[in-house]
Amino acid sequence: MNVLFSKRLLKLKEMFNSKFGSIPKFYVRAPGRVNIIGEHIDYCGYSVLPMAVEQDMLIAVEPVKTHVLQLANTNPLYPDFSTSANNIQIDKTKPLWHNYFLCGFKGIQEHFGLSDLTGMNCLVDGNIPPSSGLSSSSALVCCAGLVTLTVLGMNLSKVELAEICAKSERYIGTEGGGMDQSISFLAEEGTAKLIEFSPLRATDVKLPSGAVFVIANSCVEMNKAATSHFNIRVMECRLAAKLLAKHKSLPWKEVLRLEEVQAKLGISLEEMLLITEDALHPEPYSPEELCKCLGISLQELKTQILSPNTQDVLTFKLYQRAKHVYSEAARVLQFKKICEEAPDNMVQLLGELMNQSHMSCRDMYECSCPELDQLVDICRKFGAQGSRLTGAGWGGCTVSIVPADKLSSFLANVHEAYYQRSNRSLAPEKQSLFATKPGGGALVFLEA
Repeated sequence: MNVLFSKRLLKLKEMFNSKFGSIPKFYVRAPGRVNIIGEHIDYCGYSVLPMAVEQDMLIAVEPVKTHVLQLANTNPLYPDFSTSANNIQIDKTKPLWHNYFLCGFKGIQEHFGLSDLTGMNCLVDGNIPPSSGLSSSSALVCCAGLVTLTVLGMNLSKVELAEICAKSERYIGTEGGGMDQSISFLAEEGTAKLIEFSPLRATDVKLPSGAVFVIANSCVEMNKAATSHFNIRVMECRLAAKLLAKHKSLPWKEVLRLEEVQAKLGISLEEMLLITEDALHPEPYSPEELCKCLGISLQELKTQILSPNTQDVLTFKLYQRAKHVYSEAARVLQFKKICEEAPDNMVQLLGELMNQSHMSCRDMYECSCPELDQLVDICRKFGAQGSRLTGAGWGGCTVSIVPADKLSSFLANVHEAYYQRSNRSLAPEKQSLFATKPGGGALVFLEA
């Protein structure tokens, strides 16, 4: 445990004592993550390539005899909250901080089918910038899940925990795919991970030693659960999967993900891109046209396929979303292959894949924003071999691959060009520009 982290634990212990008048029994940490490549494809069934960052959620915990769950946060922006441990209500309309804790708590509670739960006092301390695309919300869900499991004295594997937390984050209305929770639990220091789904598994990916990954925050906040963008994309991918399945005479009603179409046809990603060209048109689809293509009524579309938060959407872009997903899934596999083969121009090749990923996110998935595009251009101009948005987009962060010998000039130049030149009124902690290395996964500590 490094010195800075020990100091943070001690400070948290003191704050806990002054808040609750007692000493925590244990502490749990769960890290944020940066997705190096593989954006918006986990919920389509495809593998992704993230690594945990050093920033994390840290919770000090004391089980209590009452059935009251008392939550406090070291950041005064996040107000205290208390509720009965046996009557957890999660308000989907408001993504308030404590609701993410309640997701993790409820996920474990429901997994074991428990009704009579002990209460606890918890003090949360996070240093992942919020709404930055580094997964602060999922880290809190995972941390809360592990806290609850520890209080109950139960055991689960890391894979089971990740799957429970991925499912339970949906209580807040986000239809995510499971990458964030998986890497939070399965991460290991010094290696990125290829995360595959159904069944969930993680494989080490050794990153190039001559390069550094740098995260830069665009300072445009984007809260995934507070926006319909994210859930519309999930639905566009689902609709694209159904139309592609119908085009190939597959039983389309049971198809939910683009990966299932490829698996059922038993063909390559490149061939899926050709079928997409053939089966879908670039013009947006109206709900009426979707009904005509699938041979169903508008009522059936709304009640059987669309989610409540996408029932009023008037146009769906299916061709562009499917093109992004199949090409991005192929880029993830190419990235892993280059890391394994380690050719001399490895950093350049990985950078090119990251650049292609950003172009696809910007043009085909339309999940970028002007600030992210500007930041990506600045990063490339000052020495990044590749740069892309990471973590859903519409704001948040970029990740760049930078040759190690260019790091200090890169940081200085990007700082000046993006953060100092613009009149962004930035709080210091938001001016996040930092090199990162793959960190470890979630842990329980008994002592500060």
